[in-house]
Amino acid sequence: MELDQELAAFRAEYERTAPAERIALQDAMVEKLLATFPIADVPGIGEQAPEFVLPSASGQMVSLSEVLRERHAVVVFYRGGWCPYCNIQLRAYQRLLPQLARLGGNLIAISPQLPDGSLSTTQRNALDFAVLSDAGNGVARSFGLVYSLPEELRQALRSVDKALPGINGDDSWELPVPATFVIAKDGRMVFSHVDIDYRSRCEPDIVLSALRSLQPADPALSEV
Repeated sequence: MELDQELAAFRAEYERTAPAERIALQDAMVEKLLATFPIADVPGIGEQAPEFVLPSASGQMVSLSEVLRERHAVVVFYRGGWCPYCNIQLRAYQRLLPQLARLGGNLIAISPQLPDGSLSTTQRNALDFAVLSDAGNGVARSFGLVYSLPEELRQALRSVDKALPGINGDDSWELPVPATFVIAKDGRMVFSHVDIDYRSRCEPDIVLSALRSLQPADPALSEV
């Protein structure tokens, strides 16, 4: 099943069973964010990606510059392991790893949750790529992705035991909008996909196409 189909199936089942007022609240939040999110703050194609050094689920420090010495980077910002849409995306990208590797890509996922939460996300979804903790959303902020949840949504998350202060270790109630970037080995942004509506995510095939664009040209074809 394609990622968009998996997400749509989950959303349909969720909306069939969830309280109508909660669905209306989430819809209203997405509509407001679509109208107000400063998308111009996100680094554009051709710009240098912001450097970062973050801890992985295993406690190892991972830097973007070190990854780029060997491979291109596919950097995915997600809200946290508590978000079912994020877990669906991460599992879909896990299935992508062999193709990413063949195209010289290295997958990195980043969320503001504490390292213990990143470890749980890694284990629960059987992930074989780096899952990093961006406490305080410092890296997400450098990518222009951070927004603050309104009080109504804070209350909704508290009611289902998903209060962000306990998950992220701070009282900001801030999250990154989900986003996927492909960064070439020279640090250039070559692909950017921002999902202001968190219920949609970048299709894996689009990421593969961006990586293919970085492959060396075949000299035989250039002579034809």
